[in-house]
Amino acid sequence: MNVQDIPALNAALNALATILMTAGFWFIRRALGTSDPEQKAAAIRSHRAAMLSAGVVSAVFLVGYVTHKILVRGVHTKFGGEGAIATVYYVMLFTHIVLAIAIAWLVPRTFLFALRGEFARHRKWARWTFPIWYYVSITGVLVYFFLYQWWPAAK
Repeated sequence: MNVQDIPALNAALNALATILMTAGFWFIRRALGTSDPEQKAAAIRSHRAAMLSAGVVSAVFLVGYVTHKILVRGVHTKFGGEGAIATVYYVMLFTHIVLAIAIAWLVPRTFLFALRGEFARHRKWARWTFPIWYYVSITGVLVYFFLYQWWPAAK
């Protein structure tokens, strides 16, 4: 593995986080939709495992992202697309960056409420945190594809 492999690994981690968040969302919806206490408890445990796993995967991604930026000395990766697709890319990138900064605070805070057993507060925060985190995770994968697969800059 070398420094050029890190962006692909980071995209894979983002994709895995998205899958885990999707599963976590599905599990909590299942828990809320059943009156069977055993099914509800199992779904809540599965929700917790999926979301904590998504958090760990996202944290590993963050370490990989920062490591890549340090190793390439923060060099900005140029986007090779032009015209309308460049506008789409830069709007997506801007929203991704702004919301990713917010997620660095929102996710741990939302987790903290759940871990403390403050489930009403956890639910309130998760209604905002989840869709933002989901968007950041998906757009992280898209940024990789835009930069490295679909419209790489000429070397």
